[in-house]
Amino acid sequence: MTLKYQSYIDAMTLEEKASLLSGANFWNTKAIERLKIPSIMLTDGPHGLRKQAGAADHLGLGESIKATCFPTAAALANSWDEKLLTQVGTALGNEAAANKVSVLLGPGLNIVRDPLAGRSFEYFSEDPYVAGKLAAAMVRGIQENGVVATPKHFAVNSQEYLRMSIDEVVDERTMREIYLEGFRRVVEESKPKMIMTAYNKINGTYANENEHVLQDILIKEWKYSGAVVTDWGGNNIRVAGLRAGNTLEMPSSNGATDEEIVEAVKFGFLEESVVDVQVDKLLSIVLETTKAIKNTEPADLDSHHELAVEAAERSMVLLKNDSKILPIANGARIALIGDFAKTPRYQGAGSSLVNPTRVISAVDAFSNNDSVELLGYEQGFERSGAKNRGLIRKAITLATKAEVVFVFVGLDEAKEAEGIDRKTMQLPANQLALLDALSAFHEKIVVVSAAGGPIEMPFADDVAALIHSSLGGQGVGKAVANIVTGLRTPSGKLAVSYPYVYSDTPTAEYFPGKEKTAEHREGLYVGYRYYETADVAVRYPFGYGLSYTTFSYGDIQVSEKSVSFSITNDGDVAGEEIAQVYVRPAKNNIFRPTRELKAFAKVSVLPGKTKRVSLDFDDHTFAHYDISDQAWVVSAGEYTVEVGASVQDIKLEASIDINGTVKSTQNQDALTSYYSGRVKKVSDKEFEALLGRPLPNALWNRKARLTPEDTIMQLKYSRLLGKLLYAILRLAQRVLFILKKPYLANNMEFIMNLPFSKIPGFAGGKISKKAIERFLKVI
Repeated sequence: MTLKYQSYIDAMTLEEKASLLSGANFWNTKAIERLKIPSIMLTDGPHGLRKQAGAADHLGLGESIKATCFPTAAALANSWDEKLLTQVGTALGNEAAANKVSVLLGPGLNIVRDPLAGRSFEYFSEDPYVAGKLAAAMVRGIQENGVVATPKHFAVNSQEYLRMSIDEVVDERTMREIYLEGFRRVVEESKPKMIMTAYNKINGTYANENEHVLQDILIKEWKYSGAVVTDWGGNNIRVAGLRAGNTLEMPSSNGATDEEIVEAVKFGFLEESVVDVQVDKLLSIVLETTKAIKNTEPADLDSHHELAVEAAERSMVLLKNDSKILPIANGARIALIGDFAKTPRYQGAGSSLVNPTRVISAVDAFSNNDSVELLGYEQGFERSGAKNRGLIRKAITLATKAEVVFVFVGLDEAKEAEGIDRKTMQLPANQLALLDALSAFHEKIVVVSAAGGPIEMPFADDVAALIHSSLGGQGVGKAVANIVTGLRTPSGKLAVSYPYVYSDTPTAEYFPGKEKTAEHREGLYVGYRYYETADVAVRYPFGYGLSYTTFSYGDIQVSEKSVSFSITNDGDVAGEEIAQVYVRPAKNNIFRPTRELKAFAKVSVLPGKTKRVSLDFDDHTFAHYDISDQAWVVSAGEYTVEVGASVQDIKLEASIDINGTVKSTQNQDALTSYYSGRVKKVSDKEFEALLGRPLPNALWNRKARLTPEDTIMQLKYSRLLGKLLYAILRLAQRVLFILKKPYLANNMEFIMNLPFSKIPGFAGGKISKKAIERFLKVI
C-alpha cells in the first residue's frame, strides 16, 4: 500500500517516525527540520480558543490569549440550530487559524448520562441524535478554515470521578445505540480529521487501546481515515495504543515512549508498517494545515462577539411565562437581584476555560437599555453559598419598589468543572432562601438560571417566569436583556430532561461508579428514554421550551423515507419553532424505549403564515443494534411516527408498516427490568444477563501493595507516610476553598483521581516510570 506521504516516510529513520508520534511539548508536535516537516499547535477550544501564551497546563489555570467565549455546548444544544452551530464553528476555526493553531480540540459530544456529571456543560445532550447532528454541524464550520476539528472524548466517558482509571461497564447494544451513535454521525456527516480518545476504560480496556472500539468500529465499520490523538496524559501502553489505531500521544513524554516504539519494532512486537500508517495520517494534518492557515488574516473579534450574543439569544429557553409577563412592557421599572446579574456565570471550568474578549453582564445590558427603567441592583446572596440575611433584606427593599424583579441564580464556579462531578442537583440553600423571601413580597418575579446541567427547581411554581440561560458565553447579559424586552423572541428548547429531584433519575443508584467500575445498569434508558418508558413525571421534558407566539401543526404525511407536515404561526409576532420527530417502535420481542428522536427542524414562521416541513429518514430511523447479528437491523412491524413540540407534547402521528429484515428475539424472562423500562434497581444477575458475562470487581483491594495502576487517592489506604501525604493534599484542598480559589481546589480533586502511571505523561517525561515505581516501594 502506497501512502499519501510515502516519499517523506521513506526518507525518515525509525527513530524519527517514532518521535513524530509524540508531542514536542505540551501543545506542539515535533518538527523534523532536515525534511522540512514543521511543528504544529493543538489547543483547547470546544466553545472558544484557549491558546496559552505562558506556562502550559490542561486544567484552565494558566493564562491564555483573549478569544471569543461562545455559549458552551450545553447551551448551544438548546438552539437545535445546525446552521448556528456551523457559524459558531466557522468563527472558532477562524480564530484558531488567525493564531496559527492547526488543531482545535473539540467539540465534546459525550452523552449527558447523569445530571451531576462534571463536564455536562461541555456536551450537547442526553440524546445521541441531537449530539451527533449539532457536533457534525460545528465540525463542518471549524474545518472550513483549514483547521482540524477533534470530536471528543471517544468513547463512553460518563463521569469525572476516577475518570483516568474507571472502567465503563456497558453492554454492546447500549454502547452502539447511545454512546457511539453521535460519534458515528459526526464521522459520516462531517469527516473530522482527528478524534480524541477518552481517559477511561471501556469494558476492561483503555479507550485509547481498545481495538474493538477503534479498529473494529471506528476504522473498519465507519471507514474513518483520520488521525486519533490521546487526551492529554491519556496514554497507557504506547505500543498497544498504536496497534489499536492511535496516531499521536500528547503531551510530550520527553522521548520515553519514542524508545518504546523503536524497541517494539526492532524486537518484532510491532510492524513498522503500523507506524508508517500513523505517521502518514499525522503528516496529512501537519503539512496541510500549515499551508492552509499560513496567511490567515486577524479574526474579526467584534463580529464574533455579536455572533456570541446571537448564539446566546437563540439558545435561551423560556420555561415559564405566567400571564405573559414577558416580554416586559416598555418603560417598566425593574430590579436586578442576584450575584450572577453583575458577575455572570457564562462558562465552565477546566481545559475549556476561555479568556474572553469582553463580558457583558445583565447589569451592563439593562443599564444601557432605554426600554426599561433600572431601579438598581442588589447582590442577594453570597456566591460561595454562605448565609447572609443582610443581603436578603437589601434585596427585598429594592424589590418592593419595582414592577418586575429579575433574580439571577445558578451554580457557582466550584460546582461545574473538569475533574469533578457535582454532589447534588440542588441550588445552594442561600439562593433558595432568597427566592422564598422575595416570593412572599412580590408577585412578578422572573428567575434567570445559569447552569451547565439540570438543576432542581422547587421555586418554579412560585415565580411568574423562568428563563434558562445555561452557560451562555460572553454576551449572555445582553442576550437576556434582548429576550425579556422582546427584541428577540425566545426559541430554545431543552436538549436534556429536567427531573423534579435527582432521585427521579435512572442513574441515581449507579452514579458515579464505584472505585474501579462505572456500571451502566440503566442500559438504553438514558434521559427521556427512561422517563417516557417508565412513566416518570419530570418538571420540564426533553425538547420543551416556550415562545412569545404559538404554533399549530397539521397535515402529516409519512413514507418509509420521510415525513412531512405543516407548521402555522397562530400568534402576532414572528417566531421559530423546533419541530421534533419521534418514532414509537413496533410491538415485538425486542425491548426498546417508548419513543426515540429521529429528526428535527428549526423553522422560522411569520405571524399568520404556514410553512411546510419535510424531513428525511435514514438507515437508523427504524433500526436497532442486534447482538446476535452484530449489526444494525430493522424488525418488521407497524411503527408510529410522531411530530411534536416536545417529547411530551405530540401534535401529530401516523402509522407505517415497515418490512424489516429480521424478527429479533431476546430472553424476556432474564431482562424484565429492560422490557418495562424500570431500571432504577437492576440486580447483578439481570445486568450480567444484559452484558452476557460476569461483572468485574468494582472495589479496590485495600490491603494490596500500591501499583502504578492505582490512584493517588489510594494513598489513604497505604502505610503512615502515604496516609500523611493524602492528608496534606486534602488539607490543601480545603484551604483553597476557604481562600475562594475554586479552580485550584477542584484541580486538587483531579490530582487525587490521577493514577500513578499517568504522572510521567503529565510531567512531560520529567518524572520517569522508574521513579514512580521507587516511590511506591517506599510508600
